[in-house]
Amino acid sequence: MTIKHNRHTAVMHVSATKMSQDYTFEDCKQSHKAKGWSDIGYHYYITQDGKIHKGRSVDKNGAHVRGFNSGTIGICTEGGIGEDGVPVDTMNAMQLLSVEGLLLALKKGNPKMKVKGHRDYSPDLNKNGKIESNEFIKMCPCYDAQVKFKVFN
Repeated sequence: MTIKHNRHTAVMHVSATKMSQDYTFEDCKQSHKAKGWSDIGYHYYITQDGKIHKGRSVDKNGAHVRGFNSGTIGICTEGGIGEDGVPVDTMNAMQLLSVEGLLLALKKGNPKMKVKGHRDYSPDLNKNGKIESNEFIKMCPCYDAQVKFKVFN
């Protein structure tokens, strides 16, 4: 499958929910609409069962990284918080397979597309050219997306 688009970056997100908590596509969509948004902010949302839900059309800007929505595709996976309330990579095997398949289809649609995490858009406070963990605005996603999905970069 190929998903044609002109976006330069797929930005990975997590829903910031525990794996024991169901946070469905509809839950996320309603949460975003309650903020006054026209729709869910992500282009794709992947639930714990690995199902890929289509959100906004890739032809429309998302609402997932303030100041960087133009030219990006927002992909969110359900989870990201451990049972102890601490951010942790909770992506299961079904979600991982779905994300990889989706990224492959998106990469076929635009071979120049890269993959980053939401946290990679934090400001470089010390101006050393790297976004370091102490500079993250938030821990979203709870893993290094550029490393986890390096085959797509």
